[in-house]
Amino acid sequence: MMHSSLQGFLDDAEKILIKGPVALIFVEDKVEIATTLRHHLDLGFTEVVAFMPDAFDIPYDLEKRIHRVPFDCGVPALVFSAINKIIAAAETGCWLYYCYNAEYLFYPFCETRNVLELLGFHAEERREAMLSYVIDLYATDLEIAPDGVSLETAHLDKSGYYAQARNDIRTGNPLERQLDFYGGVRWRYEEHIPAASRKIDRISLFRAKPDLVLLDDHRFSEPEYNTYACPWHHNLTAAICSFRTAKALKRNPGSSFEIDSFHWHNSTPFDWHSRQLLDLGLMEPGQWF
Repeated sequence: MMHSSLQGFLDDAEKILIKGPVALIFVEDKVEIATTLRHHLDLGFTEVVAFMPDAFDIPYDLEKRIHRVPFDCGVPALVFSAINKIIAAAETGCWLYYCYNAEYLFYPFCETRNVLELLGFHAEERREAMLSYVIDLYATDLEIAPDGVSLETAHLDKSGYYAQARNDIRTGNPLERQLDFYGGVRWRYEEHIPAASRKIDRISLFRAKPDLVLLDDHRFSEPEYNTYACPWHHNLTAAICSFRTAKALKRNPGSSFEIDSFHWHNSTPFDWHSRQLLDLGLMEPGQWF
């Protein structure tokens, strides 16, 4: 379904943003648009919404299965503003998810369990948001894939991930059950990455509620939404396997010519399977067996 504008989409919120889960996919360029949309449709999202310029094409069969909203994702602040408008328009309790093109959501056992089952279990544990780690993917041969993107030869880092305490800016004390996570390509090439963009944690799955605001560092105004687990035990976490950092580093003239290859001794082929991410400790099954 084609919407005339973001406001036109919001005007239909009472028919779309009800229970969810609704996937909001912000398309920044023409890279892997169709595979991103298909991946999230296959996971079982009740609605998939693509925010993208009119000039970008998608296959005809996908046009019939998604909502398309004219939108320029070139300014990050506009993306956060749009998400906050959608939160405000959604029915309280509606599950929302957001990502960008060339990003793919994985969660424990996603090959056999759909996203409704995932969030149903998470809600039973009295959780209203789920932490995800943005795991950098990259092509190993940049002569064949100069933009850093190749689904067939995708690799990821199998080590080099770490967490640091997240401190309260008012008191300087560590925040309860909140950490800043780092690793992947943006850790190895941090000299080319703005400090505000180096973290790999993102609360990508969450429930809409009144006065909830997504901040420009991917955290929320509600502190409990930013926690990695409840006080009693570990909870489910997810992974967003993303070519976004590799694309940016190869597109940016300041870094492109300094990177001949993303491959290093801790690179490993990506299997496109949740088992690999679980084995590497890049997401957590919690009590979901």
